[in-house]
Amino acid sequence: MFSGTYTALVTPFRNGEVDEQALRVLVREQVEAGIDGLVPCGSTGESATLTHAEHEQVIAATIDECAGRAKVIAGTGSNNTAEACSLTRFAAERGADGALLISPYYNKPTQQGHIEHYRAVAEAAGLPIIVYNIPGRTGVNMVPETIAAMAEIPNIVGVKEASGSLDQVSQIVQLTRSATDGFDVLSGDDSLTLPMMAVGAHGVISVIGNLVPRRFAELVSSAVAGDFETARRIHFELLPLMSALFTETNPIPIKTAMAMTRDMTDELRLPLTPMTEGPRRRLEGALGDAGLLG
Repeated sequence: MFSGTYTALVTPFRNGEVDEQALRVLVREQVEAGIDGLVPCGSTGESATLTHAEHEQVIAATIDECAGRAKVIAGTGSNNTAEACSLTRFAAERGADGALLISPYYNKPTQQGHIEHYRAVAEAAGLPIIVYNIPGRTGVNMVPETIAAMAEIPNIVGVKEASGSLDQVSQIVQLTRSATDGFDVLSGDDSLTLPMMAVGAHGVISVIGNLVPRRFAELVSSAVAGDFETARRIHFELLPLMSALFTETNPIPIKTAMAMTRDMTDELRLPLTPMTEGPRRRLEGALGDAGLLG
């Protein structure tokens, strides 16, 4: 259902407010580049610091600007199950194609608690759900057996896997192959997209896609087609830039890169702060080497 390349959109800010005009320009650029879909209000979109009104604004603007030309998977996660249900229902009402929900952070639920959290959202919203496993941000890893149990719940259709473990990815792919309606395993790490697809993942929710959507989509589509020679060439071509985009906490580097390459500010919200000088120079060098600076 959601195989391919999906860009985890940054949320542009200007003078403390959501810059909806810049967001709409970004969405148009992505659609014109042939991206499979967009993910507003994820970690890259600084969802943790958006107000409820801003969260809804960003989702609604993305859906409106896409106008059905690309899929929209709205970020609607929360560590409060009732809040996650509410945000996901809003996304469904506005016409999102699916929802991405980070596993509950800070609460540190058990594996069964994770299953019941996602089951409640899936039942409440009636929207295809992608679970998001990123233990580095949440403090708890959802193990492959937990993901496999979720794959049997109606409306849970995939996982964005960002544990960093290829062993875990392999186990998830193996355990979810028998899911009744299919189950999409998507990379949550740009630099691991190709190796994950080599063991059976179906695509990526990408940070670098904000900068080079067409080129990164070509990597993914080449891997899908079994053309791993082309996919490897693009992987190594983009690897220095992928690495530079994670020298500091995401989305600090990607917002800095977007400001360097287009009419967008690098404005962040506390507790995120501007990129420090050394990593910034490395990022600028990687952008120059990639031919992205004027």
